[in-house]
Amino acid sequence: MADSLPRAFVCGHPVSHSRSPLIHNYWLREQGIEGCYERRDVAPEAFESFIREFPHTYVGGNVTIPHKESAWRLVDARDEAAETIGAVNTLWLEDGRLMGGNTDAYGFAANLDAEIPGWAEKAVATVLGAGGASLAVVHALQSRGVDEIRIVNRTFSRAQALVDRFRGRTSAHGWEAVPELLSDTTLLVNTTSLGMHGAPEAIIDLTPLSASAIVTDIVYVPLRTPLLASAAARGLRTVDGLGMLLHQAVPGFERWFGVRPEVTPRLREIVVTDLEAEK
Repeated sequence: MADSLPRAFVCGHPVSHSRSPLIHNYWLREQGIEGCYERRDVAPEAFESFIREFPHTYVGGNVTIPHKESAWRLVDARDEAAETIGAVNTLWLEDGRLMGGNTDAYGFAANLDAEIPGWAEKAVATVLGAGGASLAVVHALQSRGVDEIRIVNRTFSRAQALVDRFRGRTSAHGWEAVPELLSDTTLLVNTTSLGMHGAPEAIIDLTPLSASAIVTDIVYVPLRTPLLASAAARGLRTVDGLGMLLHQAVPGFERWFGVRPEVTPRLREIVVTDLEAEK
């Protein structure tokens, strides 16, 4: 190590938008740990060299867009979640080996656990989108024993590709099937960019959903997406995407700094304040 203080990082390209330093440095202060967590903007062509060299400076770190798949290929070993999802977002060292994990599925489920305990019991989930984010969501749903998982995508072949990958308890559907699917959906999950700032609004008629259904969106900018606003207007239970970001950070911090932190209302307040400052 270049110095005695433990250091971790988040690397991406670009990476200036990442809230990970805000989260991890808050926990370091809270736990009284002398260490730091830094942003590193690493271009794709420099990523492999960075990964090979970081153990000389850092105890580990996070990987974000566009490096998650490259990290999956470059690590010496992966945890079960990373192996299944096909992407790595957390790096650490273990017995001299570079290890890769994926905490997105954990973060998704932990967020729902914290907000609506028991959400997975006798659940029928409809997942909107079949991109990279949906891989972690489907893995989380399968791991928690969700009875039925419907994957919906405008391009049906992409939804079918996820079904072929995950198999058990999954089915593929085109966007036109949404109204029928919602009639017995207990958990609706948006994994698409619909509703993000600068992206089209999610135009979905939620009328078919039962009054007990849960609607969650992994998008957290804006915090209340059009989909969540529509669900709340109907009196449905909603869970925003910020909790997933906060909870997915927990396992990495524990690996690097040896203490398991907590996601508290105070931490959420700090991150929300930072998000609102950018408006």
